[in-house]
Amino acid sequence: MKYVALFLVFALSAIGCGPVQGQDDADRRDQIHANLQVHFPQLREYEFTIGALEPSGIEGLDQGSFVLRGNQQTQRFLVTEDNTKLYFISGDPIDVSMTEEEVEATLAASREIEAQQAREKAVALMAALPALPSRGNPDAPVTIVEFSDFQCPYCARGYQTMERVLEQHADDVRFVFAHYPLPNHDWARPASIAAECAGNQDEAAFWTLHDAYFDNQRGLTTENILLRSRDFLSDAGIDMGVWQTCAVDATSDAHQAAAAKVDQTLAVGQDFGVTGTPGFFINGHFINGAQPPATFERYIARAKEEVR
Repeated sequence: MKYVALFLVFALSAIGCGPVQGQDDADRRDQIHANLQVHFPQLREYEFTIGALEPSGIEGLDQGSFVLRGNQQTQRFLVTEDNTKLYFISGDPIDVSMTEEEVEATLAASREIEAQQAREKAVALMAALPALPSRGNPDAPVTIVEFSDFQCPYCARGYQTMERVLEQHADDVRFVFAHYPLPNHDWARPASIAAECAGNQDEAAFWTLHDAYFDNQRGLTTENILLRSRDFLSDAGIDMGVWQTCAVDATSDAHQAAAAKVDQTLAVGQDFGVTGTPGFFINGHFINGAQPPATFERYIARAKEEVR
């Protein structure tokens, strides 16, 4: 049973059960118990008890709670001293008395803590990942690591966003691609391995497949992924025989090494809390899903500010 009424007012006297002068605690609780069953008919199906009413510290209001015996769910409330109004509450009180200066100081301290945590996460993430292909300025102040799946339609949107980000932040952003093929995407894993095999010879060949997979995503299948990959690489200038062995021959050392690298990046993503694709880390700050460009602009600006 769910209660979603935060400070929702119920006039208990409105149904003809108004307060009686000189009511003691037990009488008030009995009245509240009866009236709650009127306002919430579903409560008639449960055994529930009203706890003792105590001063709340707020003038004119007492505090109490009731418990559903079946599932031990507790609902706290405030009630006027004459039982005419009851307010459900969903959490503990918070202090909202800070001055503007105190608020700013508190927020600044919180931002610094978050920035430090992000820096530590960024360092740990890069240390855990194997060497991965990257685009953009290698000395950029902002590094974006994307955990992505070549077959994921949301990742295709993320690809378009990253192209725009790299175009607009050529000096400020380095983009790193990390494999995260999902188990329900049947050609994503062989595509990741094929891309790794191309990148083993020339990183530009990796990006050739990266771009081609996302640009042609709807036409790719489990049956044609390796054949189409070979076509995409026709002008890449790499040894296609070496690539073929690596991408296709599951018994070859090259294939097993590429597959292990894909598995390693996926495991690192899971360790760092990635549960779906795409997932981005911007200098350690996590962004989940294919967010609009404006979201990345905010995080990039924040990351640049934090490294100054």
